[in-house]
Amino acid sequence: MNILAVDIGNTRIKWGLAQDSGWLRQGWVATARPAELQKEWAGLPAPDRVVISNVAGAAVQAQVTAWLPAASRPPHWLVSASVQCGVRSSYADPATLGADRWAALIGAWHLAGTACVVVNVGTTMTVDALSGEGVFLGGCIVPGAALMRAALARDTANLPLREGEFRFFPDNTGDAIFSGAVNALSGAVEQVMRNLQKSAGSTPRVLLSGGDAGLIEQRLNGAVTVVDNLVLEGLLQIARQTE
Repeated sequence: MNILAVDIGNTRIKWGLAQDSGWLRQGWVATARPAELQKEWAGLPAPDRVVISNVAGAAVQAQVTAWLPAASRPPHWLVSASVQCGVRSSYADPATLGADRWAALIGAWHLAGTACVVVNVGTTMTVDALSGEGVFLGGCIVPGAALMRAALARDTANLPLREGEFRFFPDNTGDAIFSGAVNALSGAVEQVMRNLQKSAGSTPRVLLSGGDAGLIEQRLNGAVTVVDNLVLEGLLQIARQTE
């Protein structure tokens, strides 16, 4: 069975075509240029199932729909559920949880099967706690590094966008801004880790994904596993279960 999984984010549209043996091909285009999917998907084997997570709004959804390859079933646009693929949601209203977060939790549970912190670092960073029983306990959303730096440039008089790199003790403004963003992201993950450790009674694993995962990978304590795209992994499990 061929499964086309599509993760429509705020900055990128990531996709992967999987068969029973695993991923056959993956790629991405900028969310601002969804028409490029036509070239990306040209020549792919016809999918039997298409499953999609979208957090970029209705207009982008309509544009992506126009370029979807024909499949034997209509595309499945993911809406977060209370229970799915072994994961149970504790969200006050499960359907309001971002579809990308829900798919990432399912992907993490499939890969880890134990208590873990599920982190996706992109335009925003989401940090979600998953118990050893597969219960999504809750999580937080933080502006990504680029958004933090842009906010400083926009809302202050003397902190324009500039180059910088991470340093423990920055000695210039560019490095201070960049290091502050990295420390803020890392600190959010560490705080969720501590809280989950108290709840689980053991140090949880961290599953780290997203285009900016490399910014914080080396800044975190404990066992960190980088996964290329947790959302696609979760979408694949959802498609297989619904089959």
